[in-house]
Amino acid sequence: MRRFGRTLVTAVLTAAVITGTAGWASADAQAAVTGPLPGTTAWLAVRGLPDPTTAAPGAVARFFAALPPEEAHALVRRHPLVVGNLDGVPVALRYRANRISILASGDGRYLSLAGSERRILAFDPRGRGQVVEVFGDLAHAEHVAVVVPGSDNDARTHDRARQAYSGPAGMARALRAASGDTTAVVAWTGYTTPVGVGLDAARVRLAEAGATRLTRFLAGLDAVGAPRPALFCHSYGSVVCGLAARHADARDIVVLGSPGMHAERAAALGTRARVWAAKGPSDWIDDVPNVEFAGLGHGADPTSAAFGARRVPAADAEGHTGYFVPGTQSLAAFVAITTGAAR
Repeated sequence: MRRFGRTLVTAVLTAAVITGTAGWASADAQAAVTGPLPGTTAWLAVRGLPDPTTAAPGAVARFFAALPPEEAHALVRRHPLVVGNLDGVPVALRYRANRISILASGDGRYLSLAGSERRILAFDPRGRGQVVEVFGDLAHAEHVAVVVPGSDNDARTHDRARQAYSGPAGMARALRAASGDTTAVVAWTGYTTPVGVGLDAARVRLAEAGATRLTRFLAGLDAVGAPRPALFCHSYGSVVCGLAARHADARDIVVLGSPGMHAERAAALGTRARVWAAKGPSDWIDDVPNVEFAGLGHGADPTSAAFGARRVPAADAEGHTGYFVPGTQSLAAFVAITTGAAR
């Protein structure tokens, strides 16, 4: 009975402690964005177009490859929300479509994403908003990395100007700058993340929905000819990556500041990707109990010896979001993993 009580307390502590990057914030439950892409009804009213819900990214890529350029551009103009979010569509068309959608939204919170220098690979205004941004030339890159963020990230907080390396865009921008011109890095704020301290962050529900979206997104990268990517999964994002690992065509999966991946060891993830883990000495995630109990918690610590992941040096990473700061051991290791130099 005493052992049961200790386990219960640990599970409750997990719910109270796990959070993302914004600290002690709202604990409101979030509704995961699922279902057909916005604009699907009008899209399907046109005979012969692939169904965004059922068509695999490879089939979408083949459809657009056979489409005359003028017809493809007409679809961009008439159905930007579908074209901009449909995995398998050529990246240049998605950039153009998403610029149209962002400007058409009239929402001042998103207008900075429509700048001519931004490469927005997905923009979904539903819920808190989701955005996927590319740094570098994805169409011609020799190496690709995808940053999967944790809690408190959405289309509005995707690019934090005051905390340059803490948000997904800042992390991706830092990795791209350190990796060079042959690399493209994607900031994938492509799922509904938990907000603040609450049960959402301790539960797997949002990660399950995110894993489905991440798996399809990666299949879309493969469909347009991108190299197998390295995934960099931060905090709750590592829960997403753990669930997606079995079906994600990734070359490497790197988790940092992870509360767990819903696996007791790396081999149980069912992936052929190399699995890496990083945790800095001052990361508060170390205070989160690594348990799964009554639907709370995310399991074993990926940096533990028993888990079996390759360890990423992170002795000089400060706090929970300091892993991509220029000059750190962790960022140098991330570059080596991204470019294939790490062994």
